[in-house]
Amino acid sequence: MTRWLPSEIYPDPAIEILDKRFASYRLMNAGIERLASGTRWGEGPVWFGDCRSLFWSDIPNNRILRWDEASGRTSVFRSPSGFANGNTRDRSGRLVTCEHGGRRVTRTEYDGSITVLLDRWNGKRLNSPNDVVVKSDGSIWFTDPPFGLQTHYEGAVEAQELPACVYRIDPHSGQASVVADDVLGPNGLCFSPDERVLHVVESRGEPSRKIRSFDVVGDVRLGGSRVLIDAGPGTPDGMRCDVDGNLWVGWGMGDPALDGVMVFEPGGSPIGRIGLPERCANLCFGGRHRNRLFMACGHGLYAVFVNSQGAT
Repeated sequence: MTRWLPSEIYPDPAIEILDKRFASYRLMNAGIERLASGTRWGEGPVWFGDCRSLFWSDIPNNRILRWDEASGRTSVFRSPSGFANGNTRDRSGRLVTCEHGGRRVTRTEYDGSITVLLDRWNGKRLNSPNDVVVKSDGSIWFTDPPFGLQTHYEGAVEAQELPACVYRIDPHSGQASVVADDVLGPNGLCFSPDERVLHVVESRGEPSRKIRSFDVVGDVRLGGSRVLIDAGPGTPDGMRCDVDGNLWVGWGMGDPALDGVMVFEPGGSPIGRIGLPERCANLCFGGRHRNRLFMACGHGLYAVFVNSQGAT
């Protein structure tokens, strides 16, 4: 990892305005901070406001970490974690996790016990659930590429039994359905603020990676899609929407000119960039007012306050 030091001047030169529309989102006197280091591949950050903590996965180390806002300390929340990747919270505040190792999606109950929400589809094992979001009706939507089956580093080398798909778990019946089966390497996903659109990263798109936007039909399935963003040489990963519908996307591939976070307005045009010393795998908004952007990278966890809020 490139040696990193916080900027000694304001505004932080690593927070770039690519379009004047981004100017209002950058706080003049808020710089990028590194909160923790020492992970092998950080992923899946999720904010717990009730305990003022951020939880995120360190996939190769097979653990979920916790960063405490009050003390600034990092501790191990769960180890082993089933090679956890993406995390979110359900409508009751419980942790929902994608596990490569168990090839499943789980929920952590209030007493710490773990409930398996889904590990099979039509009698076949899931691949390696990657990222997950919960809609306001309580339904759980997740991606299931085979990335965790390809090495013993972030899971285990095992046979792929199902095509890579995007799934929805019904909040009432617990039954799952395939909502998209034509995404090449489905990865990060998030809803637009009004939940009428589901954005999905196509991380094996040809000739370049893309972010596709699907219309949500009747709250239970996906309709037509369009390419919102062609990443070109970039590598989009996890992403979140703010209240204005802008997409904040983990980005990069070991190139200092690409590594960090890209920000796109709702129509897909780039408006801002947050430069980091390493590729950002995933991110989330948190803090008391949902105006702090937490960025999980390979080795480090970073944060910056912005003049916006994450979509609820």
